[in-house]
Amino acid sequence: MNGILHRPVLRVTGLSKAFFGVPVLQEVGLELRAGEVHGLVGENGAGKSTLMKLLAGVYQRDAGTIEIDGEPVEFHHPTQAHLAGLSTVFQEFNLLPDRTVAENIYLGREPRRGLLVDTKAMNLRTSELLDQLGIGNIRPTAAVSSLSVAQQQIVEIAKAVSYDARIISMDEPTAALAGAEVELLYAIVRRLKERGTAILYVSHRLKEIFDLCDTITVLKDGRIVGTQPAAELNDAALVRMMVGRPISAYYPEEHPGTTVGRILLSIEGGGNHQLDAIDLDLRAGEIVGVAGLQGSGRTELVEAIFGAAPFTRGRVELDGQPFTATSPREAIRRRIALITEDRKAQGLSLNQSILNNALGVIRSVFPRRTPEARAATPGILSSLEVVARDLDQEVQYLSGGNQQKVVLAKWLAIDPLVVLLDEPTRGIDVGAKLAVYNLMRALAAEGRALLMVSSELPELLGMSSRIVVMRDGRIAGGLPAGASEEQVLQLATGARNETALP
Repeated sequence: MNGILHRPVLRVTGLSKAFFGVPVLQEVGLELRAGEVHGLVGENGAGKSTLMKLLAGVYQRDAGTIEIDGEPVEFHHPTQAHLAGLSTVFQEFNLLPDRTVAENIYLGREPRRGLLVDTKAMNLRTSELLDQLGIGNIRPTAAVSSLSVAQQQIVEIAKAVSYDARIISMDEPTAALAGAEVELLYAIVRRLKERGTAILYVSHRLKEIFDLCDTITVLKDGRIVGTQPAAELNDAALVRMMVGRPISAYYPEEHPGTTVGRILLSIEGGGNHQLDAIDLDLRAGEIVGVAGLQGSGRTELVEAIFGAAPFTRGRVELDGQPFTATSPREAIRRRIALITEDRKAQGLSLNQSILNNALGVIRSVFPRRTPEARAATPGILSSLEVVARDLDQEVQYLSGGNQQKVVLAKWLAIDPLVVLLDEPTRGIDVGAKLAVYNLMRALAAEGRALLMVSSELPELLGMSSRIVVMRDGRIAGGLPAGASEEQVLQLATGARNETALP
């Protein structure tokens, strides 16, 4: 790592910010050095996003100083931060889908020949920029709308680098990425680090923090809990700093008395235009994990069970009775719940209240049960530890973890028999994840069957009674509890012969 790490390029001192008189950041101090990847972690609502927006010039601070190379700076607009060498890659993409990659990267500062945009020069600069990042699969002339989510994330990073940024802050850069795509982002971060770029890296994924970061700072309730070299911390110590209490096991054990009972969902030879030869049984009391690379058919499997993209062949039984969902409404009527991957686009009405969201499914499918569900909703939300002003608060103003809890409350209202979970903890903090895991354990203990899709192998291994691995629209094999990450990846990639469950 050479001596370049000893030179602070960014120093934040006594940074404070309040909204409507409510403190969000209090006396925050932070140093970032050239060639360093500095992890910033904390629960949702800890102040991470506010700090990043203060650095980016989106918000203005109430107190404190920001220095770059020892000189005080003050940004009233993100452009000023860019020009000072500080760029931010936010979780929400800021790209124009109908423009090309080059046009997005150099938007508003296109090279010109006279009064006209010099498209050839702009494409050449973009090509050189992508080459510097080691990216060979993105054309400068490609429309952004034609790119994958991972490629769009790379364009955002390239745009930040194009400002000759010496400091880049990244907000959950892998939140929407799967395994191979995450490795690509790792490579880009490491390449930037080798160039001497200082990187402030925000993520809820602790594995990423330890894989990439030299130093870790923990925020809690708007204050710095501590800053330590990553090598001096482990998962347990970091989680304790983040949530303010020890967690003996990151993934809670099964509830005492949980037993695996009768088959609640059975699929034999299930298939459609995306899936083939699906044989799968889900039993009461089980949490069955679904692993696989992106495009392997994981989400398609839960959508087929839920009737969003129904099985067109094969046999399906629900609680011993023949059943194939031809629509989500039919699946819901038979007490099948689906917690979708994208809670904002598919799981919630963001401008509606917590109460209206929690009653959304009941009102739509079981309208006569609405009064009963309304009476039970406060208790359900309380059991999930939803933090909100009151039930009339709009969901858009909740943290990501609390939004996910509202999604769960919406489905608990139908008293589900089978619960399908597609990336249930994506983009939520450690404390909220623990609440979701505890709920999953409780549902299993009550005799429900759970099927969980996740891109996080530690989550699958920590929570699953057993794991099925998808590849090319088929179940490539199954693994029992206690399997290793290597075994899962071997099945997912086809690196060895398939292993079947006994």
